[in-house]
Amino acid sequence: MERKDFETWLDNISVTFLSLTDLQKNETLDHLISLSGAVQLRHLSNNLETLLKRDFLKLLPLELSFYLLKWLDPQTLLTCCLVSKQWNKVISACTEVWQTACKNLGWQIDDSVQDALHWKKVYLKAILRMKQLEDHEAFETSSLIGHSARVYALYYKDGLLCTGSDDLSAKLWDVSTGQCVYGIQTHTCAAVKFDEQKLVTGSFDNTVACWEWSSGARTQHFRGHTGAVFSVDYNDELDILVSGSADFTVKVWALSAGTCLNTLTGHTEWVTKVVLQKCKVKSLLHSPGDYILLSADKYEIKIWPIGREINCKCLKTLSVSEDRSICLQPRLHFDGKYIVCSSALGLYQWDFASYDILRVIKIPEIANLALLGFGDIFALLFDNRYLYIMDLRTESLISRWPLPEYRKSKRGSSFLAGEASWLNGLDGHNDTGLVFATSMPDHSIHLVLWKEHG
Repeated sequence: MERKDFETWLDNISVTFLSLTDLQKNETLDHLISLSGAVQLRHLSNNLETLLKRDFLKLLPLELSFYLLKWLDPQTLLTCCLVSKQWNKVISACTEVWQTACKNLGWQIDDSVQDALHWKKVYLKAILRMKQLEDHEAFETSSLIGHSARVYALYYKDGLLCTGSDDLSAKLWDVSTGQCVYGIQTHTCAAVKFDEQKLVTGSFDNTVACWEWSSGARTQHFRGHTGAVFSVDYNDELDILVSGSADFTVKVWALSAGTCLNTLTGHTEWVTKVVLQKCKVKSLLHSPGDYILLSADKYEIKIWPIGREINCKCLKTLSVSEDRSICLQPRLHFDGKYIVCSSALGLYQWDFASYDILRVIKIPEIANLALLGFGDIFALLFDNRYLYIMDLRTESLISRWPLPEYRKSKRGSSFLAGEASWLNGLDGHNDTGLVFATSMPDHSIHLVLWKEHG
């Protein structure tokens, strides 16, 4: 049959076929199939498979597609992205799915980012970083060399690390380059804290001093303690400096004048930590915005209302055992809402509004874990052998990193955590810089740093 005659015949047959009932159409197809050979049946089989498929993700409204996708786990979604360009486009644009996946990994979510493809990229980056943590490959190490005697005191802020040593000097280091920015002659430092202009040091000579970075000059000398000063903190807004000492007292000083405003008593052990912080919660004893002083010794944490009155009285004393059978580790976390401290019984978290213990986190397989940092999502801990990261949502250890034989300190001043924002959730940008620093027996400083993303 000629092509033209065939097309005319096919048109006539098609018109007739369309006029038949469904039953008649089925009978017609059955008859044609029975007359077909192998070539025709193979052709029919290949085309039927394509005709019977329905791409629901393409046909459904976008909102309904997003609803269905929310029921799939991220790994399955990534596999589905390989089905077709259309599927990849729809799945990648499902913002809520990828934001939820990132949150589940402990990632911070910035709702202001409207780019539909942004969160899938963030998730892929998050997966890589979390795998590095699980495989103990997220960090790298470095050293700072420059002191000639024991390094007792460390303080970190904004990429800079201050070290105070027995060699009667304090140095300020740029952690990213390993270079010493400033080096000044001081007394023997047991505690240090700094800002852009000044350095405040607590010393084994029972005094506190304030130094100018640019000139190295001592601008203020605070005398009055009868024991070594193990911890210092200050606030320029209040013009107040506080110090904790081996004489069992906390002193409140006028920062600019150098005069002692008050001596707080009540501790019966060395005061190894003092912290000045704004309160962020309301209670019967304080309001948001009030300045609070925390002081800690071997067994107790005392809370003082600094700023409201100079002759303040202790608001509350916290401990983990009434009979003093359990010691507190010499590290203290206070963010204005919660107080966290570690002990042989585990990590204790107090609600600052009520002073009630919110939870005790115990790690049975590891004894004497010490606290370095505590956030909304993660905690940074360590013992004699390893640095640990804990997921606070599950209270499980998700990563560890080996530590060298660092210099031990009962006061907790010879080791510290670095950048802390990632403890409230990683975001792909805050996992950089210093994680941990400690002084070594050879007088160097051992640094643990985030490794760059692969």
